[in-house]
Amino acid sequence: RWQKVLYERQPFPDNYVDQRFLEELRKNVHARQYRYWAVVFQSGAVVQQLCSVCVFVLTWWYMDAGMLSPQGLFGAALVSSLLGYILFDAVDSGAGRWESGRTRWADLKSTLVFAAFTYGFSPVLKTLTESISTDTIYAMSALMLLGHLIFFDYGANAAIVSSTLSLNMAIFASVCLASRLPRALHAFVMVTFAMQIFALWPMLQKKLKARTPRCYVGVTVLFALAALAGLATVSSVGTVLFASLLLTISCLCPYCLIRLQLLKDNIHGPWDEAEIKEDLSRFLM
Repeated sequence: RWQKVLYERQPFPDNYVDQRFLEELRKNVHARQYRYWAVVFQSGAVVQQLCSVCVFVLTWWYMDAGMLSPQGLFGAALVSSLLGYILFDAVDSGAGRWESGRTRWADLKSTLVFAAFTYGFSPVLKTLTESISTDTIYAMSALMLLGHLIFFDYGANAAIVSSTLSLNMAIFASVCLASRLPRALHAFVMVTFAMQIFALWPMLQKKLKARTPRCYVGVTVLFALAALAGLATVSSVGTVLFASLLLTISCLCPYCLIRLQLLKDNIHGPWDEAEIKEDLSRFLM
């Protein structure tokens, strides 16, 4: 009788298997069963980040066209940051702050230091890319924002995820675009706004998603509608295309994922790589 061993001579070829070989066949052992609305909920992170990039570019366009003053943007961003800061603590009643040990005074000092340094270096930021053509600046900014979307942490455990790289690419794009604004004050407000929407806003999103899912869904819908309303004032075609993109990501892609899961056919059996489950630490002593 054939035995699945290599240390004994048997009257069978090396690639011989008997009828029992497929008895250990298992299919889709580690396959996950997704629910449609759960996938739609998780896609909200992608939708919000796309809307963040859209809002940032629209804000820059309004400032470059002279339709938005830097004082008005700075005031609106300051009020929004204060409301978001209060909401960030109110969501979990300050439990996260208590666990991290960070005080409000420390947050205030960090904010003042960042604002002071950014304001002091704003003339440098304004003249940083004078020797580079505007077309090159636009191409670099688009590439950096695309990289920001690719490397952003949407909650997936993957090697491509890098929050630091994603944020740095977004700030680099904001510096490039801010250098094409009329004055140094515009550059300061633009970089500050970029830090708020690309660094602080995602932190609030994650806490809302973990603590209050319904509120997170409402904020996502309102943010998407605000981005579409702002884009409608610039381009009707762009609004239709962007709305189609959001609907595809939030509705069509989850449906395709659910349908494709039915076609998954991963097989597992005795041909898999051997996994040593025994504790071998005693051999290391």
